[in-house]
Amino acid sequence: MIRPLARKLRVTLYQRLASGGSVRMEQSSVLGIFPIRRWPAENASHERHVRHLVTQALTQREDRDPRTAALVALLLALRCEHKIINPGQHGVSRRQLRARAQEIAAGNWASQAVRKAIDEMIAATAAAVAAASSG
Repeated sequence: MIRPLARKLRVTLYQRLASGGSVRMEQSSVLGIFPIRRWPAENASHERHVRHLVTQALTQREDRDPRTAALVALLLALRCEHKIINPGQHGVSRRQLRARAQEIAAGNWASQAVRKAIDEMIAATAAAVAAASSG
């Protein structure tokens, strides 16, 4: 999940996913006081399939489709490829996994744009935090 998304935008995205049947909304509370909203997947087979494609792309030297390459580029930009794939389970180090992700992203037309957008968002967030804490 990309944390910097605005709260209302995140809810809107989840609602759209729910209307498409990908997730469902569950509401409950903690200690009967604090409301909690969860959005579990309706069908985990799509997630398993996407994880499988990303795992193959990062651990094998197979051709990958542009969508998978874009996902790998996004994971690389967020520096979380090791959170999707456990490198130890596939006999590679985190460094090797990152190098493979960089190789895939280098051939992906969207990777530079994705990386630039995420870097700009991180910089803007850091500037806002610094401004708020100094004032």
